[in-house]
Amino acid sequence: MKNVSFFLLILFISVLSVSAQNQRSIKEHLKPSLKVDVITLDTMPSALYQYYFGSLDSLNNDTVPMRYIESDPDYYRLFIPIAFYYSPIEEVSNMKWAFQMPDTLPELGKTLLHYDTIPFTKTANAKSFVNRALLSLYLANPTCIVTTEGRIMSRNAFREDVRVKMSSEAKVMKLFQPEKVNEDVGEARVIIHKPNWWVTGGSGSLQMTQNYISGNWYKGGESTNSVLGNLQLYANYNDKEKIQFENLLEVKMGFNTVASDTVRQYRINTDVFRVYSKLGVQAASKWYYTISSELNTQFFNNYKTNTNTVVSSFLAPANFMFSIGMDYKLKNKKINLSVLMSPASYNLRYVGNSKVDETHFGLDEGKKVLHTVGSKLESTLVWTIIPSVKLNSRLYYFTNYEKVEAEWENTFNFVLNRYLSTKLFVHARYDDGSKRGEGKSYFQLKELLSFGINYTW
Repeated sequence: MKNVSFFLLILFISVLSVSAQNQRSIKEHLKPSLKVDVITLDTMPSALYQYYFGSLDSLNNDTVPMRYIESDPDYYRLFIPIAFYYSPIEEVSNMKWAFQMPDTLPELGKTLLHYDTIPFTKTANAKSFVNRALLSLYLANPTCIVTTEGRIMSRNAFREDVRVKMSSEAKVMKLFQPEKVNEDVGEARVIIHKPNWWVTGGSGSLQMTQNYISGNWYKGGESTNSVLGNLQLYANYNDKEKIQFENLLEVKMGFNTVASDTVRQYRINTDVFRVYSKLGVQAASKWYYTISSELNTQFFNNYKTNTNTVVSSFLAPANFMFSIGMDYKLKNKKINLSVLMSPASYNLRYVGNSKVDETHFGLDEGKKVLHTVGSKLESTLVWTIIPSVKLNSRLYYFTNYEKVEAEWENTFNFVLNRYLSTKLFVHARYDDGSKRGEGKSYFQLKELLSFGINYTW
């Protein structure tokens, strides 16, 4: 024990008696990295702290630009995905250590202060620090390890088959030579699909209304219930050049209850079956030479109130129209307009039920067919007023220069969502060729406000 105490005393005296020349030597080693003018043994711990940990402190200082923080590749293993390296276990497994007295006092100071004088010593110290940090991580959080050193080293270099050919001579003209084009691009499978110019779709709705009035209501009245179904199917052809072919099938069916009718519980208030076709060949930007045809009739019998008198039935009447003219079309995001002007139009009206009064539809008594030639104007409009309100309008006007038949149908569709909507249907009609009741006008009007289900595909 006395020998050990004596040895430590000599070591302490040696450290305190460092010469000025040795201090200048240490200063020269520390000055390039620490950027200080004077370093003494008293300030050496803080200087070493700045050398080893100053860059880390700068990471928490927003005022220090990132370009002033030096990168150190010796610590790469701490900043890549955590792997299991063999060196940490190997280092703690080896017990090779010895205590040696350095020959010179500056070397003793460097050993005690862990100051690196050459890159090899610095790299070795960094490797030891990283090994201890990784070993602590392996023991505390082994689940963080995602790979091993063996797997990393077993991977081949990227494109190791590529070899860079080094040339000692560089010719400027080679830089301007065109690159060779590889014409062997392989076989390509080209599938050509025939364009489909047909567009099909449709819409359907089921609207309902209900009105209840008690029998003792002080102003009187009748309770009514009504149902209206509507189906539209279309198939349109457009070759994007000159030809347009439009086809439409429309079916409407409506029933309502009337307490004043004692013969039947319900009556038909809407019954429409219409097939429409139009073929157009483009003449100008928005004008088309057009041939159109239309067939419309109804499905069921309709009777007068409290009687069995048939007013109309299937094919009684049935109207077939054929016309030739010009069609003006305008289509954008909100408006889809078509105006067909036909100076040459043919109208065939047929009443095939003997129980129906043909004179009510402009035919002579005892006749079943009426031929009429004249002019026709027909317009259709689909107008999206706002995204939730849409107007569908149809205007039909025909005259043989002796009588006039005109219809104007308007449907306002108030869309609540994709499936629910409220509809207001207004149908005005004028026909001075039909039989007019006493004190009645040729002008006719029908209106229906309903709520129900609506779907478009």
